[in-house]
Amino acid sequence: MDYLIFAISLIASFIFAMGGVGTASVMVPILVSLGVPLNIAKPTGLFNNTISMISASISNIKNGRLDYKIGIPLIVFSFLFAVVGAYASQFIPTMVILILFVLFLVFSGLMFIFFKRDEYEEIDRKNIPYLKLSIIGSVAGLMSGLLGIGGGGVISPAMLMLGFNPKKTTVITAFVIPFSSFSAFVTYWLLGNIDWKLILIVTSAGIIGATLGTSFMHKRLDPNSVRRLLAVILLAMAVNLIYKIV
Repeated sequence: MDYLIFAISLIASFIFAMGGVGTASVMVPILVSLGVPLNIAKPTGLFNNTISMISASISNIKNGRLDYKIGIPLIVFSFLFAVVGAYASQFIPTMVILILFVLFLVFSGLMFIFFKRDEYEEIDRKNIPYLKLSIIGSVAGLMSGLLGIGGGGVISPAMLMLGFNPKKTTVITAFVIPFSSFSAFVTYWLLGNIDWKLILIVTSAGIIGATLGTSFMHKRLDPNSVRRLLAVILLAMAVNLIYKIV
């Protein structure tokens, strides 16, 4: 089982790093389907998000791809609201969390498939929509803590809707995810929901996969190909989770 989880985490981290959204959105339902309790799976996915996306962001920073100014409102509000979501999750029934997870996966998947723009704007640094980004960060943080997903599936589609270039969106999302994921993870840790062996297995594979995935995306793939790939995976996970719930 440990080798299977390692392999799944490696592949998932590679694929999702290409979209900059982190793997928790798929690792949590996968771990649950393998018999891991939901409250153990969520912090495991969050910690993997934290470490693997730090690895991806280091690569982006070294190559000069990151615009820090755009990421600030997303970081601040996602970090704060992730704590709120993680704390609130202990009062919400597991079945409700799973249903919310399915809705999140379907929403993110459909957004990646159907939302398109003829062209993407190069947002001027003097006209950054701080209020809208702050709202996006708040919602992403709340979902991150509540579902254990990191928030990338909220941030990335929302930024595309605002007109940000897909590759810039990928880089910024990858930079924001560690902050919201870590604050939610610490909250779960304080609540006592941690399996360190599982975290080590998932995260060690995640570091390798995310580093390779980020490099591969920028060298070999166009943004639309990445979006379609992520959409298929997210919707497949939604179907799998529905099957488990039913």
